[in-house]
Amino acid sequence: MYLQLYQVKKHLNINDEFRDDDEYLVDLIGVAQNIVQKHIDVELQSLENGDGELPPPLIQAMLLLVGNFYANRESVVFAGAQPLPHAFEYIIALYKNYNGPSGGTSTI
Repeated sequence: MYLQLYQVKKHLNINDEFRDDDEYLVDLIGVAQNIVQKHIDVELQSLENGDGELPPPLIQAMLLLVGNFYANRESVVFAGAQPLPHAFEYIIALYKNYNGPSGGTSTI
């Protein structure tokens, strides 16, 4: 996994001592990774630096997804919240393969 649980908890302002949602957050991390990889149509491993880390914008895109999924657990929202304009799309567009499938992308 490219995101660590402590990063996600920090992003979501969740106290380290609160562990009730840890398993759920780990599941969301995996979902976010799959979505980003599928959306940019590039194997994430091919974007790793020498330390096995992804570029910071892709990490931020994953954090945005995890935060959205954690805050909105249902497909219907009863509040009038507005999304940040194109935040996720703008970030991952920096890495999108516009030449078509690379042949080995994961499925969601």
